[in-house]
Amino acid sequence: MNDVLPLALAVVAGLFLGAMFFGGLWWTVRKGVSSARPALWFFSSLLLRMSLALVGFYFVGGGHWERLVACLLGFVMARLVVKRLTQPSAKDKDRTPQEVSHAP
Repeated sequence: MNDVLPLALAVVAGLFLGAMFFGGLWWTVRKGVSSARPALWFFSSLLLRMSLALVGFYFVGGGHWERLVACLLGFVMARLVVKRLTQPSAKDKDRTPQEVSHAP
């Protein structure tokens, strides 16, 4: 019983880290494509999201591989949830994408 609580908390922490990582990626793509400096958006977002995820995994793991695996499971589950929530609707899939003015 005592072993279940730390693993459950690690899964919840993984869900949070994954939601921040993949939600931040979705937000960055939406902001970056319409920005005058998209490379700055993508690079700074990558550094911030990776730093948050790595530090989070480090503290959640605490030297226990079981917690790291549980955190990774939550991280992957968050990816699936964010993907489902940010998926375009059937109505949006029928629209043709607008041209981006700064693309080559």
